[in-house]
Amino acid sequence: MKLAQVLAGVRLKRPLPAGLAVLRVEDLEYDSRRVKKDTLFFAFPGARADGRQFARAAIESGAVAVASDLSPPENFSGNWIEVEHGRQALALASRNIFGRPDERVALTGITGTNGKTTTSYLVDSILRAAGKITALVGTIEYHLGDRVLKAANTTPESLDLYRLFAELEQMGGTFATLEVSSHALALGRVYGMHLHTAVFTNITRDHLDFHGSMENYFAAKQMLFTGAGAPAPRFAVINRDDESGAHIDTGKETSVLWYGLGKDATVRARLIASSVDGLRFEVQAGKEHFEIKSRLIGRINVYNILAACSVGLSHGFATDVIVRGIAQCKAVPGRFERVDEGQPFVVVVDYAHTDDALRNVISMARSLEPKRVITVFGCGGDRDRTKRPIMGEVAAELSDLVVLTSDNPRSEDPLDIMNDVLVGLRRKDTPCLAEPDRALAIKRAIEAARPGDTIILAGKGHETYQMLKDRTIPFDDREVAREVLRGFGYRRRADSES
Repeated sequence: MKLAQVLAGVRLKRPLPAGLAVLRVEDLEYDSRRVKKDTLFFAFPGARADGRQFARAAIESGAVAVASDLSPPENFSGNWIEVEHGRQALALASRNIFGRPDERVALTGITGTNGKTTTSYLVDSILRAAGKITALVGTIEYHLGDRVLKAANTTPESLDLYRLFAELEQMGGTFATLEVSSHALALGRVYGMHLHTAVFTNITRDHLDFHGSMENYFAAKQMLFTGAGAPAPRFAVINRDDESGAHIDTGKETSVLWYGLGKDATVRARLIASSVDGLRFEVQAGKEHFEIKSRLIGRINVYNILAACSVGLSHGFATDVIVRGIAQCKAVPGRFERVDEGQPFVVVVDYAHTDDALRNVISMARSLEPKRVITVFGCGGDRDRTKRPIMGEVAAELSDLVVLTSDNPRSEDPLDIMNDVLVGLRRKDTPCLAEPDRALAIKRAIEAARPGDTIILAGKGHETYQMLKDRTIPFDDREVAREVLRGFGYRRRADSES
């Protein structure tokens, strides 16, 4: 493909010279280590480095040119193309070079503070129940057909997404489900991408270290529904019971499905029964009525299931397919995931790392009527400090015992983070233990547990690492809890009899 064709639709700061426009481009890259002959290299500022410093290496490796929204470094002698927005340019160029696969693969994009991951797993399960070959992109991992790939970001760079879509097409796949983070929207990773369905779950305080204000955070989420450089999605699925949902601006041609528990929802849950074994309720969607049975637990998962049902309806699937898909999604890694070694109390691991998510997960545990709730949690370093005391107060308000510990402290001192949390914790009289060593904190919680209690290990969920100031170490709440339980003599019966 000629360079001018690759950059079709990209806003340039100056026209391409004729000699440059006809150059052959075989591939795109934003990582200079992967550049080969006839590659167009994109250099934009990153979180840790300025991509321009790798421009010479890219040219030496065979790049035909470098595209950037910044001026070239001093004494740079290769072809330099200045664009108005680097990541938007990469997104449009990726779409062009891969032949616009988003026009043939039906894309569902899910955004919101909480519920994205569970909803995406449920949607993918419905698609598979319909016999579709699918891709799933999100926080935990990426799925491509039956393959499982490591997730670098909740929403990867546009080039990686289009490569995934192209490979999906080669496999005969026609559906992909994406968690779309506010960072991805603000940075332009999904710019120009055509969506079939956009989903809004909810919005609560999070990522203010990046966005600066709730207004900016909401504005980033809003972009998914007005097109973000593409036509608005054909369908919008919006949580009617979240007050921010009413402020989502959708395109004039977009059909909106409102989901919730109230009578004004177009996809509504009725006759909800919740237990430790899961959920059962009726979904009413216009003239359609169907019964949902799910192993997922709690009120928050009623909303996630309704969102997924709405996506299924937007694709025109029969209700029996939707019902089967929901039933086949047994669990989501790190989302109220049980650690069972035969102990007389419940241990669950959950990704809750905002005050709203923490409130939801503790409330979910409370709905199962345990004798006591013991909450183990911390707050991440180098992130929004304002939510720390709020999370502390939520944990103290809803728990019988709180074990405050470290999460991913990153460059911060874990004790400084814990002191911020203690400001909120001390507003209540709830007993609290403070232990910066997360493994020891989990052990202390298990030591304190009595028959009938529920322990919540909150914040890290599916993560298998802990990010410290000078290194990242292996750490999995599920495995640590299992090891502690076995150290106390508990072991699942199937294991003990083998």
